[in-house]
Amino acid sequence: MISWEYPPVVVGGLGRHVHHLATELAGAGHDVVVLSRRPFGTDPASHPTTDETHEGVRVIAAAQDPHEFEFGRDMMAWTLAMGHAMIRAGLALLGDWQPDVVHAHDWLVAHPSIALADFVSAPMVSTIHATEAGRHSGWISEPVNRQVHALESWLARSSDALIACSASMSREIKELFGPDLADVSVIPNGIDSSRWLFAKRRSHGGPAELLYFGRLEYEKGVHDAIAALPRIRRTHPGTTLTIAGEGTQQAWLVDVARKHKVLNAVRFTGRADHDELLRLLHRADIALLPSHYEPFGIVALEAAAAGTPLVTSTVGGLGEAVIDGRTGRSFPPRDVAALASAVRATLDDPAAAQRRAMAARQRLTADFDWRSVAERTTRVYQRATRRERGPLGRRPILKQPLPDR
Repeated sequence: MISWEYPPVVVGGLGRHVHHLATELAGAGHDVVVLSRRPFGTDPASHPTTDETHEGVRVIAAAQDPHEFEFGRDMMAWTLAMGHAMIRAGLALLGDWQPDVVHAHDWLVAHPSIALADFVSAPMVSTIHATEAGRHSGWISEPVNRQVHALESWLARSSDALIACSASMSREIKELFGPDLADVSVIPNGIDSSRWLFAKRRSHGGPAELLYFGRLEYEKGVHDAIAALPRIRRTHPGTTLTIAGEGTQQAWLVDVARKHKVLNAVRFTGRADHDELLRLLHRADIALLPSHYEPFGIVALEAAAAGTPLVTSTVGGLGEAVIDGRTGRSFPPRDVAALASAVRATLDDPAAAQRRAMAARQRLTADFDWRSVAERTTRVYQRATRRERGPLGRRPILKQPLPDR
């Protein structure tokens, strides 16, 4: 497996996903090597390349070259340098070890994944965790957006098998990068429900408390939750919204709360560690996830595992993970009135909300456990065969926005 993040280097959900998948596969008896990197801002002198085994997984973490590139400022240069370091580390340390398959995780590792798969003549499986077009509602007009999209296209079209985390993500991949792609298998992300203590009752008295947790980016729709708060407070006075997470849009979200005159009812807590997040989930009456774009929505599984009633948009993977009326309440993305209505209906009948929360927790053990995810991924590996490699032509870049999914 090749991933730009793997513990202890964790940027987001991708690193945790690769870690759980790798350790589950190793536990099932497979010989797993993960090629990743050392932390941001380091160099070979302070943080040399390591080759260690953790939890049955051999982890090669490539030292970052001593350059002056910054990921946020020089994304493409930084990514290419990281890829070069990964390739050198892989070639130097793998030696005679020959993988049966190379598994690439997202566009950031397109170069090392394709290079190493070609070098060992192994089939390449790629998991496309999200797309640049999807993240930006289809608008990919800026240079970096177009470069990321081009790398995603190259990775997808160079793959011998593809994995998507939801049916909507599978459709998105085919629309953006088809028609001559390898088979796309839908395998959901998994969750270790044992880490999320289930609570049957909220742990506070007084007015209702809503919780959003995740990245603070436009596509997460947090501004819709803030905009709906005045409507919710008319029928449920004193309701508050806690926003746990970090991102580029926090200052703007503060302005949105000020505009809607609910700044005193909105609390920004920053990034929460596992224990703090669990405390927030047990305290909240509702976990509110109003995304405009969500390939899967692991946060919905985490809330369900903790027993917090869910109110989510129907977009992408959220619409597949949350069954309206059975495991949560749903509303169309960007529909502030429908969002407010779904929240009010949930607050009006807490007993029904708790029944849905319990149904959501039960569904986790059947559909989203890591053993099932690993078994399905293994079947993709076993079916993958190396396709004939031909020259790839330049593809036109999408100019119209994607519809909500």
